[in-house]
Amino acid sequence: MNEWPTNRLGSLPIVRAGMEDSAEAFIRLALERRGAGGRPFYSTSANGQVIALCEHDANFRSMTRQADQIHADGMSVVIFSKLSSAEPLPERVATTDLVHAVAERAAEAGVSFYFLGASEEVNARAVENMSKAYPGLRFAGRRNGYFDRAEEEAVVQAINAAAPDILWIGFGVPLEQQFVVRNINKLHNVGLIKTSGGLFDFLAGSKRRAPHWMQRMGLEWLYRMILEPRRLTARYLTSNPVALYAMLRHSLRAFSASR
Repeated sequence: MNEWPTNRLGSLPIVRAGMEDSAEAFIRLALERRGAGGRPFYSTSANGQVIALCEHDANFRSMTRQADQIHADGMSVVIFSKLSSAEPLPERVATTDLVHAVAERAAEAGVSFYFLGASEEVNARAVENMSKAYPGLRFAGRRNGYFDRAEEEAVVQAINAAAPDILWIGFGVPLEQQFVVRNINKLHNVGLIKTSGGLFDFLAGSKRRAPHWMQRMGLEWLYRMILEPRRLTARYLTSNPVALYAMLRHSLRAFSASR
């Protein structure tokens, strides 16, 4: 989003935007692009895992930097910006919160959603729960994420036929970034794309958010690790030190150069 400057965190330019501004801009951008054809606006997010992947995987770094906007979806990223920049990021813009801020406005503005990803059961329940929570919110369509590359062209065609204003893609990192890069120029009937990680699991109720006090203190990662120790402990132990190194190496260098 060109109206906001960025902070360099690791090797990524993270947009200096808050939750409310971001949600309002999603609606405006989606409406501006409705029926215009061409490449949709592409928004993604970065947390410690993403910054660590970008540090040692040049391919993934290149894919991530193709986004028009990268939000800080990790409290560690926001905290580090406060320590390393005279103009820090204002707040964490977690996709699990952003979807609600956007949905509230979308229901009033007539902006449509499309949910792509997760299992059939989770996807359907996520749509159902959001429709109940936001009367008037219109879903142009939905589809689970269980398809192979041979089916991908048909999936893209179905999305274009549905012509959603905002396409939320929840395949997880790095599959969702790979899908977007392969297909963004084909998704000409979509206004805006937002990569969403495990968003649909939270909307469906199959996974729980951390208590608000833990979110405020930047401890949601700890809550998730307690709930899923086998899956997340190794990830955090390997990715967090790399992310910290990347932010120290790149971000502080950029900060020093600007002074």
